[in-house]
Amino acid sequence: MKSQKLLLDIEYEDEEITLGLVRLAKQLPDFEFFYHVNTLNSFQFSRISDFRFQGSYFDYQFPRFQAFHCDSKVCIQFIANKSCQSIQKKFSTELFSAESETKYLLEQYQDVNYLIWTSEPFDDFSLILLPEHLTFKTQGFQLSPKEEFYQLIQYYE
Repeated sequence: MKSQKLLLDIEYEDEEITLGLVRLAKQLPDFEFFYHVNTLNSFQFSRISDFRFQGSYFDYQFPRFQAFHCDSKVCIQFIANKSCQSIQKKFSTELFSAESETKYLLEQYQDVNYLIWTSEPFDDFSLILLPEHLTFKTQGFQLSPKEEFYQLIQYYE
């Protein structure tokens, strides 16, 4: 007797990603902010390759910083919300183009300086000590799988 193969129709739904939104109390260059963060934590953030976003008229780059927390075995990344560089690919012939030289990853939160993303799905960012005099309280944010930024994070994972 031949055995039959059963095919299971399992649909994997993407789950929301929890991000931390960091707002600075005053504008600082990246290196100065992360100097203060590194003095408070046992793990050290360092700059890694930029997060890239390709638009129709511009390619954008966002600074990225990464650290590894040894105790919890969690990789932590800070991604700048505002692009640091844009490269124009072609000129817009439209009167009102949706793209400009500056891009925000979360357009509705232009006051946010950094997005925190971790390798483990949790929404408690108290593991990361931030300088109290330089930052406001970290806000949790749920990123839906329907958003374009969600797909980019999955790509960089």
